[in-house]
Amino acid sequence: MEATFDVVELVGYRYRTDDYYEVGREKIREYARAVQDFHPAHWSEAAADELGYAGLVAPTTFISTAAMLANRRLLETIMAGYDVFVQTDQVFEMYKPVLTGDRLVSDVELASVRRIAGKDLLTITNTFTDRTGDVVQIMHTTVVGITGEDVDAGITDAIDRVIMHGIEARTAVAPDDADGSLVTTPAAETGLRLSPFSRTRTPRTAIRFEDIAVGDELPARTARVTRGDLVNYAGVSGDANPIHWHHEVAALAGLPDVIAHGMLTMGLGAGFVTGWLGDPGAITRYGVRLSNYTVVEAASAGNVEFTGRVKSVDPETRTAVVVIVAKSAGRKVFGLATADVRLA
Repeated sequence: MEATFDVVELVGYRYRTDDYYEVGREKIREYARAVQDFHPAHWSEAAADELGYAGLVAPTTFISTAAMLANRRLLETIMAGYDVFVQTDQVFEMYKPVLTGDRLVSDVELASVRRIAGKDLLTITNTFTDRTGDVVQIMHTTVVGITGEDVDAGITDAIDRVIMHGIEARTAVAPDDADGSLVTTPAAETGLRLSPFSRTRTPRTAIRFEDIAVGDELPARTARVTRGDLVNYAGVSGDANPIHWHHEVAALAGLPDVIAHGMLTMGLGAGFVTGWLGDPGAITRYGVRLSNYTVVEAASAGNVEFTGRVKSVDPETRTAVVVIVAKSAGRKVFGLATADVRLA
């Protein structure tokens, strides 16, 4: 059922968070552990320095932790007519890797609303700038807004009983004199200054462009996900949704059991690609459409099997597009997932 308010009128609503997000050395390590990404550049300054980075490199999907804080005002206050949000699509545009010590400010915008089969598909865009004013990364998140009539009536009470404390205390809000505004100017005309770093530096990948061809397959990887992994990711990322760690809430939401976070699965997939590349800053775009979920039972771990192949190459730019397939219990978790990469 559609929301009782006209969310279409909010398209273009935009605000800037009033505080910066400072990227911590140990936070990078915590997040890397949470998505099982053990590339040395996430853990060792010496290893990062060998690749030309002035600090630990954050994993590909790390910026979603800052977005969780920045977006709470939009999701919990401006669009309070929805009871639940379900993630469907995610796109990361990388213009410069996120490093230890970066101070990032996010512009948040409700970029579009589409109504399909009675459901509202909402796309939120986060534009992250650093202290120089350059755009470091842009993140596009598409969610389905679900109202109370589409979920069990007891889910709100169940969530209130188990949700962690202090969620509101971490909400990033706009200043009192900047409650948000409707922005109709296309992003290309707003004067954004994209950092040239990721598209001009020479990548230090383990694989050279001359050594790949269309159809080449990446070494397969299987990731094991336990309930403990889900609880850890919830704490590290700030995604406190109990469907990822509480079976009662998951059942009330119509799920067979607790399920892994979509962003956790995406983080595992990104590490699968960067492990093959050897340079975590060599991805310039990562996009995933979620088509299913990974069930994680109490008595057994869930498994996600990752495979990939080179879909296309561009000799002029020494770039390639990699298609990633993720499966769990025989079901495709990713409907479509691609990574644009630059090669040495």
